[in-house]
Amino acid sequence: MTLASSFLLVLGLALAGWLAARSRAWSLRAAGDGRLASLPVYHGWYVALWVFVPTILFVVIWDSISSNLVLQSVLAHPAAEALPQFDSARIEALREARAVAQGDISTTQNSAAIPLITPFSDAIARYQSIGIVLTLIIAGAGGAWSYLRVKPEFGARNRVEKAIMALLILASLVAVFSTFGILASLIFETFRFFEMVPFTDFLFGTFWSPDPMANPQNPDPTRYGAVPLFWGTILIGAIIAMIVAIPIGMMSAIYLTQYAHPTVRAWTKPALEILAGVPTVVYGYFAALTVAPIIRDAAIAVGFANASSESALAAGVVMGVMIIPFVSSMADDSIAAVPQAMRDGSLAMGATTSETIKLVLVPAALPGIVGGVMLAISRAIGETMIVVMAASTAANLSGNPLEAMTTVTVQIVAMLTGEGSFDHPATLSAFALGFVLFMVTLALNFVALSVVKRYREAYE
Repeated sequence: MTLASSFLLVLGLALAGWLAARSRAWSLRAAGDGRLASLPVYHGWYVALWVFVPTILFVVIWDSISSNLVLQSVLAHPAAEALPQFDSARIEALREARAVAQGDISTTQNSAAIPLITPFSDAIARYQSIGIVLTLIIAGAGGAWSYLRVKPEFGARNRVEKAIMALLILASLVAVFSTFGILASLIFETFRFFEMVPFTDFLFGTFWSPDPMANPQNPDPTRYGAVPLFWGTILIGAIIAMIVAIPIGMMSAIYLTQYAHPTVRAWTKPALEILAGVPTVVYGYFAALTVAPIIRDAAIAVGFANASSESALAAGVVMGVMIIPFVSSMADDSIAAVPQAMRDGSLAMGATTSETIKLVLVPAALPGIVGGVMLAISRAIGETMIVVMAASTAANLSGNPLEAMTTVTVQIVAMLTGEGSFDHPATLSAFALGFVLFMVTLALNFVALSVVKRYREAYE
């Protein structure tokens, strides 16, 4: 039985418990004075939770340990004595025998695996039966215990609400601990990298060319200068992209909220937000095949003879188009949330529509606008595919946007793909770059929160 089928079994048992408990609560209500401390539906949920939660925990745990139990059972079988002694051949024979026994493949030509197919089938069937029996026992025990507590005076609603509150707290803790886990892993690997390459050479060096084939015990620190990567990230994601996204996004939001006819807004706003749903690889193709050649030809026409078809300008422009919906939607919602009385008051004092927008609406909506801009910047500096396809992977430190450049995220992908060892500074440099990117994004979030708190206005 797979984990999905086990989940469906547990869900069915919980549903049966829910129906039985609710029916019992209705019968108690009919037999008594018509009063219950909780509605029948809460009694049903109380029993369903007692059936579902312990049983699903057991199913998950059993799924993780039953595989090892099956393997140990097969290794104890006399047929396993003929297994090869070498680890790779031994592991391959066991893998193929298990795959045939589970029905993943129909047959195998491995002579060492054929005698193990039957032991695997028997062990899998045996432990599946044990798991089903234990699942039914645990579900029955939890259901019976909670079913017997269904009485007119029993406060099932409080118990159910406490369980839901615990579930919400657990969901919040998962998000928090996931963040701490990511940060801890980055910090640990980053410190390993800085034990090999000095901190100053990494942050202030101007030459980036890690050599995965070099001796990891004696790396060349001068090859790990990340300044070109930081500059490429800032130029493409925080300068060029923002020059495109902020004016277009803001003007779109102002037009849609203040000038557009409702019919035009109803069609234009969803069409604009479709840009956020386009896959980044599509933007990458658009940048590489359409925008980059146009920029190259235009640069050659005005006198830049060495203009390349891979440029920071092409990647930044397309990235700016990609993040327009982030700026536009946040600005649109923030401007639309400003009370109508402020608009009417400004117009009543003799201000024009443009003056009202400039002096009243935009300042009042500034926290939301800044939040949208910060979100767009965070999205832009984390983009990879557009840069790979339109700006290349060359780490150049140049102020010319028509030259090929790269970003931090592109180099993270380049360092972590392939056969590189995780003990080599070239691979560990990806974690150092990720840590710097994480801290920059975190700083942007703090800046956005401080701006929102400082300029937030409450309206009645």
